[in-house]
Amino acid sequence: MDREVQFAKALEAVKKKAKEQNYCISKEQVEEAFLELSLSEEQMEMVYQYLHQHKIGIGEQVDLEEYLQEEEKDYLEQYLEALKALPEMSEGEKEAVTLSAMAGDSDAQRKLTEIFLPEVAQIAKLYAGQGVYLEDLIGEGNVAVAMGVTMLGAMEHASEAQGMLAKLIMDAMEEYIAENAEESKKDKRIADKVNKVADAANALYEELHRKVTVEELMAETGFSRKAIEDAIRMCGDKIEALATGTTS
Repeated sequence: MDREVQFAKALEAVKKKAKEQNYCISKEQVEEAFLELSLSEEQMEMVYQYLHQHKIGIGEQVDLEEYLQEEEKDYLEQYLEALKALPEMSEGEKEAVTLSAMAGDSDAQRKLTEIFLPEVAQIAKLYAGQGVYLEDLIGEGNVAVAMGVTMLGAMEHASEAQGMLAKLIMDAMEEYIAENAEESKKDKRIADKVNKVADAANALYEELHRKVTVEELMAETGFSRKAIEDAIRMCGDKIEALATGTTS
């Protein structure tokens, strides 16, 4: 097997194991994963740095708040402060509420949702720093819990139900991040298209010393009318080198 491919697979295995262990992994587990590659101390140190950057603790959990922006820390502090108004429950009470929620009790389902609100905030910290707001991650997680507490009927044990809710929270946040990333790519494609048309129009403007028409730009660049008119609409008709009224 190619060494680079083997390294990538070992790294993914370490990340998966760490996720299963609440984003924490022992040094021995990491060393075992990379044993066949015979990495140098310097290379292993780079692996540890990479894991730390991805919020994975070696031997102990990392302080997730160190990855947050100041405004995110402020929001999180206010959010958690507001949750202190909720009644505290023992582990036994939480299990009883979970079992009742599994049985379809709507009041218990509401209470279980409240119980999981702090958990949502903790999980959100794991996914922060990936191009989305912490507040939005918490919102997505809260929605997932509110829906999830009504879907526990098939579970047999309280711990199983609680694990399912945690997974639903993570899935919702991961999906939101993925959707946001795709939207960002779309926005970049749009911006690139507008810039290409604007740059071409400006170049022709400099050559002709006057504003140019869509037809002239089409002839000069080979851009289709639709591509040019789409770019004009996308930027709010603000390509100054183009003559106004040329999209009709």
